[in-house]
Amino acid sequence: MIDDTRHGGATVPGPSTLDGLPDHERTLLLVDDDAPLCQRLARAMERRGFIVATADSVSTGVAAVAGHPPAFAVVDLRLADGSGLEIVKTLRKARPGARIVMLTGYGNIATAVAAVKAGALDYLPKPADADAVERALLASDVSLPPPPEDPMSADRVRWEHIQRVFEQCDRNVSETARRLKMHRRTLQRILGKHAPRS
Repeated sequence: MIDDTRHGGATVPGPSTLDGLPDHERTLLLVDDDAPLCQRLARAMERRGFIVATADSVSTGVAAVAGHPPAFAVVDLRLADGSGLEIVKTLRKARPGARIVMLTGYGNIATAVAAVKAGALDYLPKPADADAVERALLASDVSLPPPPEDPMSADRVRWEHIQRVFEQCDRNVSETARRLKMHRRTLQRILGKHAPRS
């Protein structure tokens, strides 16, 4: 869920703004196959001055980049037809100065590194609120954006990582336990529990 509230009712100032930028420097491409989430974020970013286009797959995202490479992009990592990293790489070639942020439900270091290597500026776990997305997109090149107001807990990050490896192992408990260097029974107990609160 996208939270479009401003903290305390006031705009959180960032190191940069869209003020005075021409239209072609305010273009933003949002790529996410969760249609309601994508539309909420699109409306929120339009209210912040971005000129927004949306796509719901790798193929439509790549086509949007080919037609009009945007100045900014927010791309979901996992899409129905592949990895959002392909869109990041395509945009980086088409418009080297584009500012790109990855969104993903899997909060782990390996994915963050892959996103940055592909050309993303930052990596935000879902759900990310519109303020966090704006701060990441407009952060200065010399400093990291401020930490999120409500980051995932360490327990939640661990749980997300275990779930990701489990899915990559085709939900094979023994193989997942081997790769995570965990006892099979310990892994089964973790998999049987609900996700920790963020």
